[in-house]
Amino acid sequence: MPLVPVRKPGKLPHRRVREDYALEYGTDALEMHEDALGIGARVLIVDDVLATGGTAAATRCLVEKVGGIVVAFSFVIDLTFLHGRQLLVGTSVDAIVEY
Repeated sequence: MPLVPVRKPGKLPHRRVREDYALEYGTDALEMHEDALGIGARVLIVDDVLATGGTAAATRCLVEKVGGIVVAFSFVIDLTFLHGRQLLVGTSVDAIVEY
């Protein structure tokens, strides 16, 4: 099972796909190698914190752009008062700790 890094722009070598997303105070972007996943690859997205959900939703868009299928999200911490799960509706979301 491969590990596919998703990073801020300019951090990854090779050909990349990019996804811009909104923040509370502006915009940002994420990139992933365009050949990191095969068509139909089933993907678990793992991150440390779920806050507003923007980073996780942008990551899902990157996976889908290259033909992958996001089957679940997993976080260490879910800051529930920021309602990040609302952007991830339709996909299983788990967290170890919820605040």
